[in-house]
Amino acid sequence: MEILGEFDNESPLYVSFCKRISPEAFERQSLTYTQKSLEELYTQMERNPGVCERLVRKRKQLENEEGGLASYLKTKFFSMFNHGSALKQEEIQEEVEHLKCEMKRVSTYALAAKRVSHWPLERKARKNIQLERFSPSQPRLSEPAVPAMPKIFGPYPTPATVNLKEEKMSSDSSKKRKPKVIRTDGGPQEGKRSRPDADQDTRYYSEEAEVDLRDPSKDYELYKQTCQDLQKLMAEIQELKSKGNKDSTAEIEERRIQSCVHFMTLKKLNRLAHIRLKKGRDQTHEAKQKVDAYHLQLQNLLYEVMHLQKEITKCLEFKSKHEEIELVSIEEFYKEAPPEISKPEVTTDDPHQQTLSRLDWELEQRKRLAEKYKECLANKEKILKEIEVKKEYLSNLQPRLNSIMQASLPVQEYLSMPFDQVHKQYETARHLPPPLYVLFVQASAYGQACDKKLAVAIEGNVEEAKALCKPPEDSQDDESDSDAEEEQNTKRRRPTLGVQLDDKRKEMLKRHPLSVTIDLKCKDGSVLLLTFYYLMNLNVMTVKAKVTAATEMTMPISAGDLLSPDSLLSCLYPGDHGKRTPNPANQFQFDKVGILTLSDYVTELGHPYVWVQKLGGLHFPKDQPQPVVADSSLSASHMERTMKLLKMRLESRLALHKQFASLEHGILPVSSECQHLFPAKIVSRLVKWIAFTYEDYLELPYTKDVVEAGLAEDTHLYYMALIERGTAKLQAAVVLNPGYSSVPPVFSLCLNWKGEKTSSNDDNIRSMESEVNVYYKELCGPKPGYQLLTNQLQRLCVVLDVYLETETHDNSVEGPKEFPQEKMCLRLVRGPSRMKPFRFNYPQGFFSHR
Repeated sequence: MEILGEFDNESPLYVSFCKRISPEAFERQSLTYTQKSLEELYTQMERNPGVCERLVRKRKQLENEEGGLASYLKTKFFSMFNHGSALKQEEIQEEVEHLKCEMKRVSTYALAAKRVSHWPLERKARKNIQLERFSPSQPRLSEPAVPAMPKIFGPYPTPATVNLKEEKMSSDSSKKRKPKVIRTDGGPQEGKRSRPDADQDTRYYSEEAEVDLRDPSKDYELYKQTCQDLQKLMAEIQELKSKGNKDSTAEIEERRIQSCVHFMTLKKLNRLAHIRLKKGRDQTHEAKQKVDAYHLQLQNLLYEVMHLQKEITKCLEFKSKHEEIELVSIEEFYKEAPPEISKPEVTTDDPHQQTLSRLDWELEQRKRLAEKYKECLANKEKILKEIEVKKEYLSNLQPRLNSIMQASLPVQEYLSMPFDQVHKQYETARHLPPPLYVLFVQASAYGQACDKKLAVAIEGNVEEAKALCKPPEDSQDDESDSDAEEEQNTKRRRPTLGVQLDDKRKEMLKRHPLSVTIDLKCKDGSVLLLTFYYLMNLNVMTVKAKVTAATEMTMPISAGDLLSPDSLLSCLYPGDHGKRTPNPANQFQFDKVGILTLSDYVTELGHPYVWVQKLGGLHFPKDQPQPVVADSSLSASHMERTMKLLKMRLESRLALHKQFASLEHGILPVSSECQHLFPAKIVSRLVKWIAFTYEDYLELPYTKDVVEAGLAEDTHLYYMALIERGTAKLQAAVVLNPGYSSVPPVFSLCLNWKGEKTSSNDDNIRSMESEVNVYYKELCGPKPGYQLLTNQLQRLCVVLDVYLETETHDNSVEGPKEFPQEKMCLRLVRGPSRMKPFRFNYPQGFFSHR
C-alpha cells in the first residue's frame, strides 16, 4: 500500500472491477453458453437411456390416444393392465434421434427469432405482403410470430437461411421418424400416410387462420348445443334398441351418422381450443422474454451504478495526514495571513491551492510559537528565582506569626472566634486522605454559607495518619525491623491458610485512622450524626448514622426499622441501598482474599452509598474504567441537595415514629389542617397496625399486581392495617418507600364480608385503592406532607363506610339493616359495573362519583 506524505497529492485509482464489452462479443458469449448447454443435455440423454425410453413410450401412448376413438379406448384398456405399446430398441433409438432434431430445431428457431429482430422495416413489410398473398391451397406451414428476444442469442439469420435449415431438418426428421400406424378393429394396417392425412394437415393449418375469425363465446355455445344434441341422439338410439324392432335399423343408422357428425364438430372445436391455447402460450412466452430482457438490462445498469457508488465512496473516504491538523478558519486565514502566503487571487476559486496555502500559514505560525516558547522558558527561570527569594523571606516570618497567635488566644476566647481551633483542624486536615479532605472542605464551606448549625469535625489518631504519610524509605526500615522481630517470635509456629486469609481480609478492609463527622440539626433540636470513613485499599468511603432525638420518645413495636442505621439512609437516591461497593475493581480484590460481598461487613465498616462517594469527589465510571481521583467540583455539586435530603429523611422518619405510636393504639392522628378532607362522622375504625417482612408480603394473594409492577422491593418497609365495622373487616397491606413522603405509600386491599373481595374480583375495591393510591395528592395536607399516611388510612375508613352503606339490603332477612345509610350520596351506583360514590365534596358534605 502506498503511504502518502503530509503534503502529497492523492494518486488516482488504476484498477476497475468490470469491463464493458461490445454487443457482438456479448452475443458470441451467450451463443457459446447455449451450445454448451445443449451438448451437456445430449450427453445426459446418452448416459440415461432409461429416461429417454420412458419419454418415448409416453409420447407413443399420446399419439395412439389421438388416433381416434377406437385407438383411444384400446390404449386406455391396455394401459390399465400395464401392457404398453411394445417398442423395439431400434424404434426407441429413432425416436430419441428425432427428439434431438426437434431440440436443435427449437434452438435454431430461437436464434432465427433473435436475428429477425434486426431486419430493416422494409424487409418486414415485404414479408407481411408475402404472407398476405399466401393461398390456403398451397400446403405449407404458417410461420410463427417472432418474439422480441433479448440480445443474448446473437443476430437473426436471413429468411433464406432459416427456410433452408427448416426444410433440411424437416426432411431429416421425416426420414428418421417411423410412419405412424393406426390400428382399427376391422380395418387393415396402414404403413404410410395416405392422401386424406395430408388433407387433414392442410385443414389443420388452415384452422389457425380461422381461429382469429371465430368468436370463442359462440364456439362455447356451439359446444354446449352439440353435447345436448349428442346426448339426445344417444338417448333415442338407446330407446330404439330397447324396442327391438327390425324396422328401426335405418333410423338407428341415421342417428349414428348424425352422432358422428356431432363428434366431428366436437373434435373441430377441440382443435380450435388447442390452437387458441397455443397462441396464448406463445404470446405469454413472448411477453416473458421481453420482461427477462429488460430485467437483464436493469441488473447490468444497477451493477454499474453500485460499482460507481463504491468508487465514489472510496474517493470520499480517502484521508490524508493533513486532515488531522486543526487549521484556522478560512475567514481568519485571509484576515491574518500575508498576501504572499494567502494568494487570494489564486486560492479563492481553487480549494486545493487554498489548502496548501493554509498549511504553509500553519507552518509559519508554529515556527513563531516555537520562538515564543523559548522566550517563555527564560522568563520562567527568572520568576522561579524570585519565588525562592520570597520563600526564604516567608520562612523567616513564620516564627513571628506564631508568637502573635499565641498572644491573641485570650482575645479569641472573649470574642467567641476560635481561630486557633480552626487552625488546628486545618492542620489535622492535611493528613486526611484526598476523599475525606474534599468532604471536610466542602462541608465546612456549605456550613459557613448555608447552614450555620452544621458542625464538621475530624476524629481519629493523628499520629497514625502521620505515620502513613512518611516516605517509603523510612517505612521500609521500620517494616524490616518489625519483620525481624516477628520472625524471631514465630519461628516455631507456622500460620495456617485460614489465618492468612483472615489477615489478608483485615488488611484489605483496613480503614484510615482519621474520620470526618458531620452533625445535622433539625428545627426541633434532633441531631443526625454522620461519621465518614475511608477504606484505603478499596478506595471507597463509608458512613455510619446515629440519631439523637430532642426529647425522649416511646419506641413503638412497628417503628423498629424507622431509625435503625441500616434503613435510615437507605435509598436516599433511587436504587442506592448501600449493600454493594460502587468501585468495580473491588470485586477482583475480593476474589483474591475470599470475600463474597461487602454486605457481610457493612455493620462494622459502614455503608458505601454512592452519594457518600460523590460527597468525597469519587466517581467510578462503568463504561470506561480509569484511575479515580477526588474531584472537589463533583462534591460541591452534590453537597447542598444531599444535605437537604438528609434533613428531610430525618424529619419524615421522626414524624412517622410519632404516628406509629398512635396507630398501634388504634388512633388516627389527623391534624386540624386536614379535617376538611373527611366527613364529621366516621364509623369504621383502625383496630390493628403491625409491621411484617417482605417475604410475608409476597405470599399475600392480593399483592401480586404491586410486586409485578416493581413497586415492592426488599429495601422498602411493609405494614399491615386492619379496619373493622361490624362483621366487615378490611385488610390493607402497605408498602412504605424509603423516600416517604415524596414517594407515597402503596395500599393493597382485601375485604372479608360476604366472601373475600379484592381488586381482581370487585371493581369497587379497585376504586377504593385508587382513592388512596392515585388521588393521594388530595391527602398530602400542608407541606412537607408528613401526614400523608394517616390521611390515607382515614380515607380508607371513609370509603369502607360508603361501600357498606350503599350495599343493597337483602329483604328476605328479617331485622334491621346491618349498615344503615348515614352518608349523603347523590347516586348510590353508576354504570354497568355498579361503581359507588367515594369522592367527598367539601363543604357540601355529600359523596359523588369521580
